[in-house]
Amino acid sequence: MSHIFPRHSKSTLPMAASGEGCYLIDTNGKRYFDGSGGAAVSCLGHSNARVIKAIQDQVQTLAFAHTGFMHSQPAEQLADLLIKHAPAPLDRVYLVSGGSEAIEAALKLSRQAHLERGQSARKHIIARQQSYHGNTLGALATGGNAWRRAQFDPLLINISHISPCYEYILRQDGETAAQYALRAAQELEDEILRLGPDTVMAFVAEPVVGATLGAVPAVAGYFKRIREICDLYGVHLILDEVMCGMGRTGHLFACDHDAVAPDILTIAKGLGAGYQPIGAMLCSAEIYSAIETGTGFFQHGHTYVGHPVAAAAALAVVSEIIENDLPRRVQAMGAKLHTALVAEFGDHPHIGDIRGRGLFAGIELVKDRTTKTPFDPARGIAGRIKKHALEAGLICYPMPGTRDGQRGDHVLLAPPFIISDTQIDEVVTKLSHAIGAALA
Repeated sequence: MSHIFPRHSKSTLPMAASGEGCYLIDTNGKRYFDGSGGAAVSCLGHSNARVIKAIQDQVQTLAFAHTGFMHSQPAEQLADLLIKHAPAPLDRVYLVSGGSEAIEAALKLSRQAHLERGQSARKHIIARQQSYHGNTLGALATGGNAWRRAQFDPLLINISHISPCYEYILRQDGETAAQYALRAAQELEDEILRLGPDTVMAFVAEPVVGATLGAVPAVAGYFKRIREICDLYGVHLILDEVMCGMGRTGHLFACDHDAVAPDILTIAKGLGAGYQPIGAMLCSAEIYSAIETGTGFFQHGHTYVGHPVAAAAALAVVSEIIENDLPRRVQAMGAKLHTALVAEFGDHPHIGDIRGRGLFAGIELVKDRTTKTPFDPARGIAGRIKKHALEAGLICYPMPGTRDGQRGDHVLLAPPFIISDTQIDEVVTKLSHAIGAALA
């Protein structure tokens, strides 16, 4: 009998024994292609020699030093490398242990920076429906997925949610992409004015929405207008790149695609590539200056922030990504994956949309392509796809509740950046089998 508290007590999952390149291998020797990188984590695959050696060397040198007493060289080097390649004006890095922690740090920093500038009335956060920003209470409140929030709602802070930039469903007939971008962004200005411009501290958004919408990028021009609105009203723009960042969408930082720089940015998942738990919050020099010239103390922290071994692993991961120009490879392989998905599913009667950016792809399933009507949630389509995919030797990321937290199903793909042409064929073939079995 296991004493592990599992995610789901009524499901039986295979036991992972080892990892090799793009594959996980269970204790029975069965190989599973990691088509979602876990949850868009394992960007380098499961046996990168450089990262493994970096961890081994760091453990032998220095395993831990609490940041309340000492800095560490790996953390300093990682911060330097990230800022060297980050969009201006990002200038400082706060290292944490994962995405939820990064979001919590971002929210607290935004609030404290406004306080340090004498703007104590700024307390409201605006985010988007069907977003996901983490599972700690502050991050969960910021996220806009109704199902994830429901049972914890009495514990959550009050946050405003505007519509996502979800072209497949929300762009109107006869509306150009440019018109839709402005209309979607206008919801932010409307909400700022409703709450009171001097009371809003931050707007939080994913450049490409991951888990809850299924790799949905914003239409061109949307984030440019969002940036203008935030600047107009003195609102911090927080971009959540926990899932879509670190090369996943074809740029080291996903916001570079839209040529928009945030005031605060969060990363995790691909930052450590699964080799160590790590995340980071990056902020502008201006925001850091508010703390530095004010109290000088960011009233936040966790025991393992800036962990030397995690930082050494992430330094090796980011170095691999940059030195091997993996974002460019992601663009090329992402185009091949999209072509293969369209060839297999483009005419499928129950595939409504194939979308994404780079090696971050989503497939939305529908009961009717013409009306875009989703399946009845009682059919459990997403769960059935996951089950049949595992049986076929494919790990993918199906999710229910795409439309509103209850209705709709999609599959998210986020394979390792080292995926080959033949492995793209393997993923598409196995996914097609799983979808066919789930719909049967």
